[in-house]
Amino acid sequence: MKKIIFTDMTLAGQTKSDGSVLSFREKVETVRLLDSLKVDRIELGTVGTKAADTLFVHTASSLIKNTTLSVTVGTDPAEMDRAEAALADSKNARVRISLPLSVVGMEYRCRLKPKKMLETIPGLVSTAVGKFGNVEFCAVDATRAEPEFLEKALKAAAENGAKTVTLCDTDGVMLPDEFGAFIKKYVDLLTPYGVSVAAEASNLLRLGNSCSISALSAGAVELKTAIVGNEYVHTKPMNALLIKRGRDFGYECSLNSTSIGRIAAQIGRIINGGSGDAASVDDYGGTETASKIDFKLSENDDISAIAKATALLGYDLSDEDVGSVYEEFKRVAAKKPVSARELDAIIASTAMQCPPTYKVVNYVINSGNIITASANLTIDCKGTPKQGIAAGDGPIDAAFIAIEQIIGHHYELDDFQIQSVTEGREAVGSAVVKLRSNGTLYSGRGISTDIIGASIRAYVNALNKIVYTENSEQ
Repeated sequence: MKKIIFTDMTLAGQTKSDGSVLSFREKVETVRLLDSLKVDRIELGTVGTKAADTLFVHTASSLIKNTTLSVTVGTDPAEMDRAEAALADSKNARVRISLPLSVVGMEYRCRLKPKKMLETIPGLVSTAVGKFGNVEFCAVDATRAEPEFLEKALKAAAENGAKTVTLCDTDGVMLPDEFGAFIKKYVDLLTPYGVSVAAEASNLLRLGNSCSISALSAGAVELKTAIVGNEYVHTKPMNALLIKRGRDFGYECSLNSTSIGRIAAQIGRIINGGSGDAASVDDYGGTETASKIDFKLSENDDISAIAKATALLGYDLSDEDVGSVYEEFKRVAAKKPVSARELDAIIASTAMQCPPTYKVVNYVINSGNIITASANLTIDCKGTPKQGIAAGDGPIDAAFIAIEQIIGHHYELDDFQIQSVTEGREAVGSAVVKLRSNGTLYSGRGISTDIIGASIRAYVNALNKIVYTENSEQ
């Protein structure tokens, strides 16, 4: 049987679907989940100049048990030095030299002509091999490169010690048969050097799965996929294809197939900012949607009952997160029984969040059609309760101004949304607040039977992410 290696690209960009940056804890949680899925490799981006970037790679290295970390380096020597420092204690890692090889890509991204690129590749690869040993050469936009030039570039990488060469159809210009033939040509070229070929198909035309299967048939042994992300080939359907037909063609993989649905749902919630129901059940393992599971929990249910209910919804939470969910559950359950959908919303707004700098203690809102709306809030700031009183253009505006008064800072409100989680007069409401700080978007979510309370909690949730992330980067 031929083992197919899965490399997950979800964290390569480190951004959420709304453009905001993943927090330190969200990235660490995603690594933990991908490792439990038993993907063979997890791709990270370049190691940045901030201390938090190096700390994240150190933390991820200490967590993984089943996978290899892959860090990007380019033509800048400083990137390779930072990667070396970040991976110093890692027992299982590789670096990825990712270079555009189409004429347009080389000039636009690297400001290099083809001749200069061919002169750069040998030294770059050999230096990386000397520092790290395990080196992947990633040919970005390979399908639009000049064939003669591409052959020389790949030979240069192979001759100087690259163990893997990845061929990318970055812009999705090839159909499955064409991509298979393209991969076959370079498998034949690189096999004598002992180099493995990986394929990164595009899903822009929704042909990524077919192109990936063609690449396997042509001799590729590694697939670049992602557990979430519309632009990538998805791991879940590729795993399903291998389950259904893999043995017919002599293919196998190490993915944890029984958990892939649940893990995809959990990572989807992280990347999508906590929105959406749990993943739908399918033939390859996973979970029911919260809307298909029917139960009611009361304030008399203890933490063990909540832990069982979260598992039923498909979550694999840490003890810390279960405790956070239980505390929020008690607040909601004191007013009404909690349904599966409501518990799902509690988990999405509470679990896998950063440590709280600010906590809502209490609030009083006054509003009506003959008075100016006002808000009186008390917020716990690192153990010290602080009060803010403000008037505004409506109760939510007044509440947000009162919070700004307490923290002594104004953040740009980029987006604000409210919606009902359940139906009826006792419906639980969900609010999403997106704040912008130093050009970065931070999303917070809150839930409550009181939509104003949900909005306040969403604002504070986003605020905590700002404080945690910016403190980590110092």
